[in-house]
Amino acid sequence: MTTRRNFLKTGVVFCSCCLLDQAQAQQAAPTRLPVAVAGKKVKTIDVHAHCHFREAGALLGADAAAVQLPPVNGAAEAFIEIDKRLAAMDSQAVDMEVLSINPFWYGRERDLAGQIVKLQNEKLAELCASKPDRFAAFASLTLQAPDLAVTELETAVKKQGLKGAAIGGVVNGVEFSDARFHPVWAKAEELGVPLFIHPQGVPELNKRLSGNGWLGNTIGNPLETTIALSHLIFEGTLDKFPGLKVIAAHGGGYLPSYADRSDHACLVGPKGCNADIKLKKKPTEYLKQLYFDSLIFTPEAIRHLAAQVGASQIVLGSDYPYPWEMKPVDPILATASLSDDEKIAILGTTAARLLNIPA
Repeated sequence: MTTRRNFLKTGVVFCSCCLLDQAQAQQAAPTRLPVAVAGKKVKTIDVHAHCHFREAGALLGADAAAVQLPPVNGAAEAFIEIDKRLAAMDSQAVDMEVLSINPFWYGRERDLAGQIVKLQNEKLAELCASKPDRFAAFASLTLQAPDLAVTELETAVKKQGLKGAAIGGVVNGVEFSDARFHPVWAKAEELGVPLFIHPQGVPELNKRLSGNGWLGNTIGNPLETTIALSHLIFEGTLDKFPGLKVIAAHGGGYLPSYADRSDHACLVGPKGCNADIKLKKKPTEYLKQLYFDSLIFTPEAIRHLAAQVGASQIVLGSDYPYPWEMKPVDPILATASLSDDEKIAILGTTAARLLNIPA
């Protein structure tokens, strides 16, 4: 600090020191509720928060623990105890969580998967109704049976008050761009509700991703989201359903970090592209009609994502109760490139509009 003071006297400042001081200040004084930006109170809405219900696991018998209690930190907290979850939300400066359940039922037969989904959606609706100012939820869908998923989505939105649906990144090896899923996307478009894509990894790469670093998640999960979004773009799905609202977890995986490569691929290797699929826009332009959560950890990552897709396309996400980001609001507030209005939008107003929640 003595060195820095000497430079201050001469009018020279190391920017890296300033950034370090800012980071230390944020760690020392984390944001608390209520959150305010430029004196304006903000309702913070975390679109990426998880839960489980033991009753759904019971339908799986001996397999329940493997899918509902993986060996990761925070897994037990997915079984919500309301007072504990509210205390955690308060400590994270989160006014409302939009709950979702990662799909562990895609590989199950139709009737069993349908029972799991029905029970989960009923439980989600019941939980949200008990604390409507603190919880909303994305429905589960039996996506391996698209006709059933269409009915489940309509029931969830129109009768149970759920705000859309949470889906994986692929269904038993079949990409979302496949025509069999078109009725589900059409129903979501008709209802005006978003689909939240949360990846499950890329099991085809398990051998290469084995070893230290939990690479199946560290690399595999963002990669799956990147693949899913790329198929939706390149196969013309987003052209077929221009009103479809998609929210991608973990900042959209790797796609926004290297999106411009997508604009050049078919120019360089046209034989790797289908000439019959004529996109209405450049591939990168579709990113501006998608939404991305903010679970990318740093102000610099947020700055880059906003520069690529627009701040209007970013919503708050934490992945709670898994401890990826325990102070999800702070990186947004610390992103100097964002205006106050943009920070307010990311923290809550964009999600409120997408999910039809009072801001």
